[in-house]
Amino acid sequence: MKRSIILSAIAISIVFSGCASREKKDNTITLSGAFALYPLAVKWTEEYGKINPEVRFNVSGGGAGKGMADALSGAVDLGMFSREIADEEKQQGVWWVGLTIDAVVPTISSQNPYLSVLRQQGLSREDFKAIFMDQTVKDWGKILNQPEKAQMTIYTRSDACGAAETWAKYLGGHQENLAGIGIFGDPGMADAVAKDKLGMGFNNTIFAYDINTGKKRPGIEIAPIDINDNGMLDPEEDFYETFDGVLQAIGSGVYPSPPARELYFVAKGKPQKQATLDFIRWCLTEGQQYVKEAGYVPIDSEKIESYLKKLK
Repeated sequence: MKRSIILSAIAISIVFSGCASREKKDNTITLSGAFALYPLAVKWTEEYGKINPEVRFNVSGGGAGKGMADALSGAVDLGMFSREIADEEKQQGVWWVGLTIDAVVPTISSQNPYLSVLRQQGLSREDFKAIFMDQTVKDWGKILNQPEKAQMTIYTRSDACGAAETWAKYLGGHQENLAGIGIFGDPGMADAVAKDKLGMGFNNTIFAYDINTGKKRPGIEIAPIDINDNGMLDPEEDFYETFDGVLQAIGSGVYPSPPARELYFVAKGKPQKQATLDFIRWCLTEGQQYVKEAGYVPIDSEKIESYLKKLK
């Protein structure tokens, strides 16, 4: 009799343990991917967790390529993605919702000896193409029509990422067409450029600026784009001094797209876990109040409505 009672107790314990384990899994949301979206995703998970303490999050970076691969393989609930969804990814059954907008900016060292000239002239799209893709210009003096010569150091990303693909798309190519020394991740790129006074790379805006001060990160400057290609930086093109100025230029469409772009959550088909769907819905509604605060540009209400319909 005692043995039967003990066995029954063990069986009940196993059942409850299994239920608890399943509930914990159902309330755990895993995310990986784009460095561009990582800071906002972390902010969202922190704020969402305050009002939904039963939901747990695991968030990791690694680049947009990792986010897409992890999502399509089912390794994570949501991939963070920072470039246009490709046809081959759509054919693999990717599901996505847009969340916010940011941009890629060309970055240089604040110690660059040609900084004052750059601020007057800017560099055109064709200039950047000659530097990053055609490799027909490798000297600062030549690109800026200055008598002094100084060899450029060009940096690109070594990881499959949305920033590189978006910057390359602006220049008419793909990430594999970009020349330069390969650097992993946005933080690594910013660090490499800041330490090299003759270097040039590109970063997502959130890694080029300090969200707390609203200024450029220490050691970083932006190589301004001569958008209208008239050989000088006009007042309406000169918006790089503060983070707010850049975000306003992105939001108003003054800064070109690309390299401005939408950021996404992606998954292998529509997510099945209710906790994941509820979190996405919150990001597109109440969570939008944190977008500007975190250093991003909101998407318009019509797009939000279209993405909310994908959750039904």
